[in-house]
Amino acid sequence: MPVITCIDDLKRLHRRRTPKMFYDYCESGSYTEQTFRENTTDFAQIRLRQKVAVDMSGRSVAGRMLGEPVAMPVALAPVGMTGMQHADGEILAARAAEAFGVPFTLSTMSICSIEDVAAHTKKPFWFQLYVMRDEDFVDRIIDRAKAANCSALVLTLDLQILGQRHKDHKNGLSAPPKLTLPVMLDLATKWRWGLGMLGTKRRFFGNIVGHAKGVGDPASLMAWTAEQFDPKLDWGKIARIRDRWGGKLILKGILDEDDARRAADFGAEAIVVSNHGGRQLDGALSSIRMLPRIVAAVGDRVEVHLDSGIRSGQDVLKALALGARGTWIGRAYIHGLGAMGQQGVTTALEVIRKELDTTLALCGERDVAALGRHNLLMPADFETRWT
Repeated sequence: MPVITCIDDLKRLHRRRTPKMFYDYCESGSYTEQTFRENTTDFAQIRLRQKVAVDMSGRSVAGRMLGEPVAMPVALAPVGMTGMQHADGEILAARAAEAFGVPFTLSTMSICSIEDVAAHTKKPFWFQLYVMRDEDFVDRIIDRAKAANCSALVLTLDLQILGQRHKDHKNGLSAPPKLTLPVMLDLATKWRWGLGMLGTKRRFFGNIVGHAKGVGDPASLMAWTAEQFDPKLDWGKIARIRDRWGGKLILKGILDEDDARRAADFGAEAIVVSNHGGRQLDGALSSIRMLPRIVAAVGDRVEVHLDSGIRSGQDVLKALALGARGTWIGRAYIHGLGAMGQQGVTTALEVIRKELDTTLALCGERDVAALGRHNLLMPADFETRWT
């Protein structure tokens, strides 16, 4: 068993053990990948204030997200094709999150279906919805999420049109992978992954195949998906989905103060400051750079979470100190899943919790609820460099 001390250790194992097209799908952004890179490099610009001679005993990193108690303010974000990073990936990640005590969010574009994940877990999870042109499909998948007792609907707003990720095009990304010569040569070196896939029946988009009209095999699925993301998504359609769902609603993909105010007025329980991990609008500002503006814009009217760029417990602390009530990780736990399955997801969460706890103590705090700007040293132009 390799010694794992940070997320980068899991990332290296993930790259070694997972087919190239799926590792690249996780570790890439759109176009030049500027926003993808700045999501992490902007975190690195923020420094921490060390405090000494403070009682550091009795620390707690526990909190609440969307009214639910959490072991730490970190949720597992929705990631498409998680079941291609490791066999039965969504089920394994959901189990790890449940045991650890943090929320898990299932993607519309998951390999394991809503019903599969519900059957293999005990606690409610969150479901993420991409809005499709086929309103009947949208209505039925919302109803399926309700039937599975999902405790929140996460509506992704920043994928009306799919951003181009060069690596996915060059790799011929598909689920399951098409057996071209380059792919077969790559798979020959990924025997752990291959054995896992041979042992599962879950190799297609489980929420779509057999549920969307005319989609019964991989060929029809790819054609359906390519034309289904709804470019007409607007606040009227969001209201329709809200009313159909009738439960807690999280709006994900907010990166603008005006949109944040509109979301708060709309009555969402939470918003997620996110640029889709740098996978959509390349050239947008990082989530952490936009977070203070959005927190200032909405105040306490809506719970503000942050997604995109978190790779450590220190990143979590910085986001909380800048006003986020919760954070979401995607790549960090996917690296763990691709490296070591369910145990890898647990390890990723343990790494982040330990980093968060240690950093909390060295910043002179005993509870994450006490974090604020007084714990940070900010570049003078961090919020005003672009106006």
